[in-house]
Amino acid sequence: MSTLNRKEVRRKIHRRIRRKVAGVPARPRLAVHYSNKNIYAQVIDDVSGTTLCAASSLDKEFENGGANVATAGKVGSLIAKRAKEAKIEAVVFDRGGHLFHGKVKALADAAREAGLQF
Repeated sequence: MSTLNRKEVRRKIHRRIRRKVAGVPARPRLAVHYSNKNIYAQVIDDVSGTTLCAASSLDKEFENGGANVATAGKVGSLIAKRAKEAKIEAVVFDRGGHLFHGKVKALADAAREAGLQF
């Protein structure tokens, strides 16, 4: 019997999600990932395989990042602002295998409040 660790389980869930969720030029994919130390968000066009814009808690706008709900909200509003600058109005949300709770939910809610549609 093989045992799976949390990271392998999350990757398995993410592969299942990615079968259904794809970013096209008209509606790119907003991918979210977090580690124990940082939170990352990217807007990706899967057809061309390019990242259109990105934001993370490592950016210079954050003096002390971290991976908490407050920082996730700031990253969400920052990715929405950068997407607006890149003329992106609507995205599909990819939670990356993480539960839609806590940091992921805070990032999504902040991005919605800043004007990104998904």
